[in-house]
Amino acid sequence: MTVIDSTRPLRVAVMSFAHTHAHSYVQLLLATPDVDVRASDPGPYVEGELRGAAFAAELGVDYVDTYDELLAWKPDAVIVTSENARHRELVEKAAAAGAHILCEKPLATSREDGLAMKKAVDEAGVMLMVAFPVRFASTFATLKATYDKGSLGQLVAVRGSNNGKLPRERSWFTDPALSGGGALVDHVVHIADLLDGLMGATPVSVTAVANATLHADRARAETSGLVTITYDNGVIAAIDCSWSRPDTAPTWGGVRIVVAGTGGTAEVDFFGPRVTGLASATGAPVELPYGPDFDRELLRTFLATVRSGEQPQPDIAVGLRTLGIVLAAQESARTGRTVAVTL
Repeated sequence: MTVIDSTRPLRVAVMSFAHTHAHSYVQLLLATPDVDVRASDPGPYVEGELRGAAFAAELGVDYVDTYDELLAWKPDAVIVTSENARHRELVEKAAAAGAHILCEKPLATSREDGLAMKKAVDEAGVMLMVAFPVRFASTFATLKATYDKGSLGQLVAVRGSNNGKLPRERSWFTDPALSGGGALVDHVVHIADLLDGLMGATPVSVTAVANATLHADRARAETSGLVTITYDNGVIAAIDCSWSRPDTAPTWGGVRIVVAGTGGTAEVDFFGPRVTGLASATGAPVELPYGPDFDRELLRTFLATVRSGEQPQPDIAVGLRTLGIVLAAQESARTGRTVAVTL
């Protein structure tokens, strides 16, 4: 593994502006001392969406026209924020260039792509971290500490929900050819990662149902679902995933889990802290979240481990386990059967 000179700024490349998180990551990187940022977003993308050089200019980030030019800059780290189906191609490019990688979730859209990405980073000797920002909430750290010291006893069941608005800023989110699916893909992985980080248990089987009743005129994939996961420690987790928040809602949505054990129950609303009110001009409802920025903590951890050479969590193994849950959920929803999770 290449040792990075601690006396120079860290070079971080952003590959693609497809994911909406690219906006947040670039802004945070530009505000981080001792970090140089450069980006590329050659497409293809839908005409009319703010992408490429125009979006870079709005963000104020240095831009090059191709990924080859971007990697010729010899970045220390790369952030992959492309469409889900294009993760493999960009991860393989970044790994071949010797850069450590932060890859947006889900890791991939197929088991084949996920395993190919693992092979690429293993052979290149670089680290890959999956972008699961909710894991970096202080409330999750408190929940984990409570679980680890045995206060919850033996876990029995988990109920989780990740409900948000239909993604409209980027049309690819509802195109299964690029996203890999709909709400099952977009939302199940966040809670699956939290449970992976909390319990360290292996998912065994999944039973799922899904439909496209909501937003039937706009979405090309499932817009709501219920996923039940059985783990090898006996825990059964139920995840409510949907794009059910109305377009007029003041915030995008939220993530919640309830963890039940023989010693007690814990409930966490990860995006709960907020000030509510009405806009003075329109009377429309307003919700202003406060507290730590999960994206900032995610990036801080990633950049620190790029400097230190210590593999950050969640790693590619977590990405593969959560991908296995999603693929099993899709098969179960399609066939009506309980499906074994293949890692």
